[in-house]
Amino acid sequence: MVPAIVSDYPVPPLELLHQGKVRDIYAVDDDRLLIVASDRLSAFDVVLPDPIPGKGEILTRISKFWFSQFADLVPNHLLDDDLTPIVGSAELAAELEPRSMLVKRLKSLPVEAIVRGYLAGSGWKDYRNSGGICGIELPAGLEQAAALPDPIFTPSTKAAVGDHDVNIDMAAMQREIGADLALRIRDISLAIYRRAAAFARDRGIIIADTKFEFGVDGDGELFLIDELLTPDSSRFWPVDEWRLGISPPSFDKQFVRDYLETLDWDKTAPGPKLPAEIVEQTMARYREAEKRLLADD
Repeated sequence: MVPAIVSDYPVPPLELLHQGKVRDIYAVDDDRLLIVASDRLSAFDVVLPDPIPGKGEILTRISKFWFSQFADLVPNHLLDDDLTPIVGSAELAAELEPRSMLVKRLKSLPVEAIVRGYLAGSGWKDYRNSGGICGIELPAGLEQAAALPDPIFTPSTKAAVGDHDVNIDMAAMQREIGADLALRIRDISLAIYRRAAAFARDRGIIIADTKFEFGVDGDGELFLIDELLTPDSSRFWPVDEWRLGISPPSFDKQFVRDYLETLDWDKTAPGPKLPAEIVEQTMARYREAEKRLLADD
């Protein structure tokens, strides 16, 4: 459980169902949840002690924007009900609204849908060791940060706070949630990624990879849930600074990961404190990502 001291927003008078690495989930009623994005930052599946001011609001605005773009592919969990009667105060509702999403209460599927368009992160390490990613063979001789011939779908397990996600292959995902549903999620994820990647590239951002989460309702209908194409769930690179053979500078928390890699830290909790300049530069990257993506919104 994440320590309560890192709840850096006015807490609603609702039952806390789950406190995640970044988001806290509250029960509204049998049909609705309130998801509040904190300013917490996690890296290597560890929540760091220093928040990034304003991060939760940025993530929420970016997610809401993207959710509005893919309704033709899959429904999402967002609702637009007024928060005031839910939290009992117009003032509290106004404080929570910028970092909150009121959503349908769904059954979250126990896998993360990851799409990779470039060689980076754990995918790059896997490729160097095996010549592929998660069992998917790739051409020989690719360099770090290279664009893949086509985007690939590489699901993973969904880790609890403090644990690490584990990459799985498509066969394992099919065994976990069913063959047809797994195939549908793969196809939807790839379609979303391709459309989003083209949109972002026109605005100076390469989406190197990203993860999606899905849930189902009582009738088995599939919904896109959680966050969507944010700097927390994606690897964003500036188009004009991308180079083959290096880990490009990023608009996302890879900047923090790169800093943490320079430390003598075993990537287990508790995480190290971040210097003020790292917090400030990270905040600037999140703001720049939002500025580029939502410039015309």
